[in-house]
Amino acid sequence: MERTGFEPFGEPLVSATDTQPQSRASKLLLRAGTGLFWSLIAAIVLARAAFFEPGVYDGFSRVATLAKTLIF
Repeated sequence: MERTGFEPFGEPLVSATDTQPQSRASKLLLRAGTGLFWSLIAAIVLARAAFFEPGVYDGFSRVATLAKTLIF
């Protein structure tokens, strides 16, 4: 009888012999999804860099300074 291994979160580990070979369409879909995901990440980061307003957090720094002077 084969012992089933478990990962730290309790999910059974799948051995290399249990995996099915992936089809060509599956590999293509995986690459397309991965490419779409990373291109969306890059677009979000570039949009944040383009539309970032440096003075947004100035109000918070004034409040933090006031709180620091009141506490200490």
